Amino acid sequence: MGMNCGIVGLPNVGKSTIFSALTSAPAEAANYPFCTIEPNVGIVHVPDDRLDKITGFVKPQRTVPAITEFVDIAGLVKGASKGEGLGNQFLGHIRQVGAICHVVRCFDDGDIIHVAGKVDPVSDIEVINIELALADLESVTKRVQTLDKFMKSQDKKVQEKAKISKPILERLVKALEEGLPARSLNLDADEAEAISDLHLITMKKMLYVCNVDEANILKENDYVKAVRAIAAKEGAGVITICGKIESEIAALESKEEKEEFLKDIGITESGLSKMIRAGYDMLDMYTYFTAGVQEVRAWTFPKGAKAPQAAGVIHTDFERGFIKADVYHCDDLFALGSEAKVKEAGKFRMEGKEYEVKDGDIIHFKFNV
Repeated sequence: MGMNCGIVGLPNVGKSTIFSALTSAPAEAANYPFCTIEPNVGIVHVPDDRLDKITGFVKPQRTVPAITEFVDIAGLVKGASKGEGLGNQFLGHIRQVGAICHVVRCFDDGDIIHVAGKVDPVSDIEVINIELALADLESVTKRVQTLDKFMKSQDKKVQEKAKISKPILERLVKALEEGLPARSLNLDADEAEAISDLHLITMKKMLYVCNVDEANILKENDYVKAVRAIAAKEGAGVITICGKIESEIAALESKEEKEEFLKDIGITESGLSKMIRAGYDMLDMYTYFTAGVQEVRAWTFPKGAKAPQAAGVIHTDFERGFIKADVYHCDDLFALGSEAKVKEAGKFRMEGKEYEVKDGDIIHFKFNV
């Protein structure tokens, strides 16, 4: 699975505008469909108050936040699964990302063309979901057609995998034919692993990003409520964002200016910050920190990683020559005020190869190569 989030949606819903604000990168944005052909890729900093707090205690020479990647994928249209609007190319880009942020237009503006001629979030979501489901249905159907051959294989492992996957694939076909995403089946870990090589688009976690106008940034309009109802049925997340406001915030140079702008419009956090964190969470990633006078840095690692694998995020030598890890949690630093006080309180630990690293750990790795 890719360690990035793909931004999708119908043409002219504000994807490229949001992407440009998100990454401060000049993604092409225009008032006509398919202004994005090749996907734009941007690396963004993950907002994390803990990093700022650690920096306040340690006072390093520099601070380095965690990063994640967003991919702006061109607007899909009805018929994309059959190649409409360069659909096959776009669907291929979606298969390569780890999670999906689906931007939905939730504002009225007669000056901005809607590809369907009217603003209807429910219909827009249905178009995208059906196209993604049809693309997956094609993949699943092809696999079902080869099952008999695999079940007669002389290789017992191949035969057993085919037997395990058959009932799962049958359930998938039924759901996808109804336009439902594969994730709606709530497959357990073993079931998901059995069909993981299909790389189904609708198995990916989904976040609906409701793009609203300035008048609805502090309240939910009926469009957003309709999106929330759909997301609740799918088990997907929802955030509200105003692409126009986020563009204005992104144009400001200093952190102080941005904070003052947010205060003036009555919000404490930008929609983009929420979107970045939501995307990071969907990728099942955690953050640990290294902290010293030269540098405080946030490192991204997959949930469930043991200490050597987390060390390998810094450098492969750290994993290969792992000896031990000196660990304490950032919450203990915040409560006690210094690493010395953490040690005095017995919260400073030495962990070995089997330690499962926790989100918010502060770690110093010992290794030898």
